[in-house]
Amino acid sequence: MAFELLEHPADIGFRAFDESLPGLFANCALALLSIACDLSAVQPANRYRLWVSSGDRESLLVDWLNEVLYWFDGKRIALESFQIDHLDETSLIATALGEPRDPVRHPAKLIVKAATYHQLRIEERDGCWMAEVYLDV
Repeated sequence: MAFELLEHPADIGFRAFDESLPGLFANCALALLSIACDLSAVQPANRYRLWVSSGDRESLLVDWLNEVLYWFDGKRIALESFQIDHLDETSLIATALGEPRDPVRHPAKLIVKAATYHQLRIEERDGCWMAEVYLDV
């Protein structure tokens, strides 16, 4: 499993996993979008380039997720997969596949306002990367 949801009294969170740091960032984006929308109807019709830069790895993850959220809510694009083309401590470039949002085919499940720093964790253990992220809903 690439991610699991976490219980929280006021918000919702997820724990994502992958063997690589780029894969972890991609799985975090999928976890975020799966909370906001049913991804099963999204078609990989178009390619989109996303990029972010930040001060450190944790800030980069938060900024990355908020950029994905901007594409989903602001640009009205439903994304179903991510290829991380470049990732270092302070910048990320990705190619995402998806299509313009259709309110019938891509109904919102939960309104996500932002990814937060609340209890944010990124760590590597025994060759596996893990991140815990809580979202403001």
